[in-house]
Amino acid sequence: MTTDDQRLAPALEWYRKRDWTPLAFQLDAWRAYLDGCDGLIASPTGSGKTQAAAIGPMLERLCESDRCESDGEIEPDPIRVLWITPLRALAADTTRALTELARELAVPWSVEQRTGDTSSSVKARQKKRLPSVLVTTPESLALLLSWKQTHEQMQGLRAVVCDEWHELIGSKRGSMLELGLAHLRGLAPNLRICGLSATIGNLEVAGRVLVGANRSAPRLIRDHTPKQIDLETILPESIERYPWAGHLGTRLIRPVAQRILEHRSTLVFTNTRSQTEIWFRELMRTEPKLVGRIALHHGSLDRAKRERVEAMLRDGRLQGVVCTSSLDLGVDFEPVDQVVQIGSPKGVARMVQRAGRSGHQPGASSRIVCVPTNAFELVEFAAVRELIESGSIESRIPIENPLDILVQHLVTASMAGRGFKEENLREEVGSAWSFRTLSDEQWTWAMEFVIQGGAALGAYPEFSRIRKRQGRFGVSTPEIAKRHRMNIGTITSDDAVLVCYANGRTIGTIEESFISRLRSGDRFVFSGRVLEFTRLRNMRAFVRRSRSRRGAIPRWNGGKMPLSTHLSAKVREQLARPQVSGSAPELEAVAPILEAQSRDSQLPDEGTTLIEFTKVRDRHHVFLFPFGGRLANEGIGAVASLRLSRLRPRSVVAVANDYGIKLASDLPFEQDPDTWRSVLDTGSLVEDLMEASNATEFARRGFRSIARIAGLVQQGYPGSHRAGGQLQASSEMFFEVFQEYDPENMLLEQASREVLENQLELVRVKDCLGRVSDGALALRTTERISPLAFPLYAESIRASTVTSEQWSDRVRKLARANEEVLSG
Repeated sequence: MTTDDQRLAPALEWYRKRDWTPLAFQLDAWRAYLDGCDGLIASPTGSGKTQAAAIGPMLERLCESDRCESDGEIEPDPIRVLWITPLRALAADTTRALTELARELAVPWSVEQRTGDTSSSVKARQKKRLPSVLVTTPESLALLLSWKQTHEQMQGLRAVVCDEWHELIGSKRGSMLELGLAHLRGLAPNLRICGLSATIGNLEVAGRVLVGANRSAPRLIRDHTPKQIDLETILPESIERYPWAGHLGTRLIRPVAQRILEHRSTLVFTNTRSQTEIWFRELMRTEPKLVGRIALHHGSLDRAKRERVEAMLRDGRLQGVVCTSSLDLGVDFEPVDQVVQIGSPKGVARMVQRAGRSGHQPGASSRIVCVPTNAFELVEFAAVRELIESGSIESRIPIENPLDILVQHLVTASMAGRGFKEENLREEVGSAWSFRTLSDEQWTWAMEFVIQGGAALGAYPEFSRIRKRQGRFGVSTPEIAKRHRMNIGTITSDDAVLVCYANGRTIGTIEESFISRLRSGDRFVFSGRVLEFTRLRNMRAFVRRSRSRRGAIPRWNGGKMPLSTHLSAKVREQLARPQVSGSAPELEAVAPILEAQSRDSQLPDEGTTLIEFTKVRDRHHVFLFPFGGRLANEGIGAVASLRLSRLRPRSVVAVANDYGIKLASDLPFEQDPDTWRSVLDTGSLVEDLMEASNATEFARRGFRSIARIAGLVQQGYPGSHRAGGQLQASSEMFFEVFQEYDPENMLLEQASREVLENQLELVRVKDCLGRVSDGALALRTTERISPLAFPLYAESIRASTVTSEQWSDRVRKLARANEEVLSG
């Protein structure tokens, strides 16, 4: 037997007993770990990544025969493996899987989890002795690293596994985890880090981010076994040539219900929690056979209810679950044999991830049924299919130097043991990929900020959070340490209130911005039922059941998910391609709309930006189609409105969707190419975007999150949660104080940068306008609103209050008039 065979023998034997054969990538992963290498495992969902990452450390332990050959009961090893998962929901499943694997391979390991849901008694026990394998989240790891005991225990750590790594890249949670990994590498120099990812385009970059800037690139381990994804679209029986966003709505509810009844178990994914509530109710209303056989699952529901739904789904007691991305990741529900996607997924990676929830076994095919909510989503489904078949998927871009995360980490590092030496921590932080370009100026500012509160807060002792003693920085007072631990990991937190019955039983959480608009007696749909709001007190919304069958649907933040750049480019390509017999079924179905678009105006193509001019009654409209995605198009619309008003004093109103922008004014617009090239030019883009979008106000609002992370605003102790209004007032106070007394405060600059990068998508706006500048402009005057422009026009009149006529009736009447003109 070769040395390699000897190392792998226990795993190979375990597979043989089950009539399984390890996949090539699993063997590669085990060898890489045993060779002492970091690794990034890239494999489709459900292909066996957990075994690939977990068995290597177990084989290493089994090679240490001195303890394995001992007689009698063996005390579990101290901490050997840290398993990081981005979602609490994955922790329980992962813990079960790793526990079973350790038992089957006879490895003397204990496996436990530690998340925000773990009981205080278990956390207290873990503080004294960590299990052999700890499954935790980035936030809980940050908290662990603030304790002296953790530092001592982690020195024996052998491996860190970062599950669903693609979900963390490009986020502040990921940057926080990078700092944690950098610290662990210092504690355990022989540590190996392994990332698991299913859906990411830039794997090489993902690997470098995983291991840090001062380490060799990890071994890239790919599963080359093709994963079959069977994608089918439910086509509507008829499609109007003048569609509008959402007009198909739940018209396809019956075929969706039939598909659920025909399969063992189905996950019905929607893009928003409000859409989840709508489809859950409509499915039960339309098909009584589904009552009691389907359930609802999204992030705002009470945790106990979510866990109950997950258990029933895992046990095969549910035929369907209507859900959001709350069930996107990693959770293995073997009974699921079909996924339904309501509406465009807006990205290829999201579609692949969701499709992988079915056929969640190696070698099994995944089945996903697509349901359009508007006609143009048929084009997006066709584009997604083509990109999946070609293996093309979106990349994730790491963020650079989030100083609020650095400030939080400096205080955390000061709390454990004897604190830190500045030069050592500076080097450690710089080894994290997100901070590899951190300047000395930024480091000095961050240190001064936590030492004395910066230029504006130096007079307040509570902002002097660390101090130097005998050459090392430690936390200033026990009270500051206690307060900091209560707020570690506060990355993003939408202000939410608990939804409760009068007896105190909690149903879930809902955004404060929605509930604050309700008056006593107002009804809304939540958790699949109609509730009547009674009162709001201490961040609790008290409700009672309503006998009514209708109510408002809450609108949670994040509902406007933009079309990815990757998918947007393919959609432009699909629209420009002539539709012939034998095309994708979605494109054949949408052909009448595209023909009407060609007749009314023209179809955009990859090298041409279409601009349409249409007059409706006495109002002038311009429709631009840069295909930048909703957020970027909103930015372009704001800049175009500002620049047009400079050319000629007028009021311009902009509305955007993923494909285009509508500009409206009482005065006519210029119709020459030179004017529009100047309006869509990239010159002075940042200044104009900041002015046009009221970016200062955006930054003021965005500063709330930065203030929390940086420790300026406290969440409060258990039982004393502060209302979102209080947090807003406090963060606004700091924003104004810094603006007046500390204008060079780098957190202000970060707030402005995040607005440009995240809310206004500056990079995408710049790329989009650059493409417009490099290409041709097609200016067309149309007698009526074209099919491509119609969804934009429909969206613009949604909020109109000039008539009590229903929005859908008004839009339908206009579409009918256009159809009659076209037919006549």
